[in-house]
Amino acid sequence: MGVAKAALEATVRYLAADLGPRNIRVNAVSAGPIKTLASRQESPASPAILTCYRDRAPLRRNVETERGGRRGGVSSQRSARAPSPAKSLMVDAGYHITGM
Repeated sequence: MGVAKAALEATVRYLAADLGPRNIRVNAVSAGPIKTLASRQESPASPAILTCYRDRAPLRRNVETERGGRRGGVSSQRSARAPSPAKSLMVDAGYHITGM
């Protein structure tokens, strides 16, 4: 998953540099592990990953699909003040600040 997230962030930076001159902002929503049907099929270790993640995240909870979707929807509205271009918006209960 780390490689996929790195690729997402690199792609966002390149697109922001290419599209910025046309006043088009490019950002990404980067969520932590989410309990979905696909995640259960992907790995039998998924429940253990979710438990570990919840125990180490500063907010002591897992990410819910609704939170990630809501964050993406809010930041895509024209009336919202968008963050700087090429920003990855973290929806991970603070896990990204732990350095793990």
